[in-house]
Amino acid sequence: MRLEGEVAIVTGSTSGIGKAIARRFGGEGAAVVVTGRDDLRGNAVVHDITADGGRAVFVAADLTDESAADRLVDTALEHFGACTVLVNNAVAGGRGGAAADVHTEDWDHELRVNLTAPLWCARAAIPEMQRAGYGSIINISSRAGERASSGLAAYTASKGGMNALTRSIAVDYAPDNIRCNTISPGYVLNDVRDADLDSERRARYEAMHLSRLGTADDVAYCALYLASRESEWLTGANIPLDGGGSIARGAVRDR
Repeated sequence: MRLEGEVAIVTGSTSGIGKAIARRFGGEGAAVVVTGRDDLRGNAVVHDITADGGRAVFVAADLTDESAADRLVDTALEHFGACTVLVNNAVAGGRGGAAADVHTEDWDHELRVNLTAPLWCARAAIPEMQRAGYGSIINISSRAGERASSGLAAYTASKGGMNALTRSIAVDYAPDNIRCNTISPGYVLNDVRDADLDSERRARYEAMHLSRLGTADDVAYCALYLASRESEWLTGANIPLDGGGSIARGAVRDR
């Protein structure tokens, strides 16, 4: 039980990476606040955690609403008495295209979900971590924050900003024993998006990595380490969880 006694908020945890993180945390002893906009999926994640003997509660939350962050922390306190881990995983992406084509509405939406909402959640959680005497904030970014892909100006900017926010939080709150780190995944398989992934596209995505494509569980294991006391000397880091792709130039595998 590597997270025994911890209380974690995981945003965007009704599917994909966030769901895998919430379930992994619950299985390792953490009480988990599951969040998202879909009640049915959120309650299913809670059921998965509690059926295995864990503790969890679901909060329906739209993170474009500033008040949602305070509600998440209030729920953690009401049900579990603390907030010691925050995972900023909720994401918006794919809108707008290249810089000359980006509409202000799309720009604002992606930055609000991917950068401003993590700030709001951190702002709400940090005082409770200070009261607890420690805490871990984990930002789920993307390697797009360091290596731009064409047609994703808003997404790339928001993730680059998230990486910078991580460093700022790490510097400001190190004296309070509050750590902040980033995970930047490569291509992570998604059951819905990749349901019709053909061999040609799969080979192209695999060529972006030195090994295989990633899974949500790969990210969850990394988040588990960052949430646990095992990583208490690690802060301000951006972990490129991409099968080694970030150390190579261009396609690295012959398919």
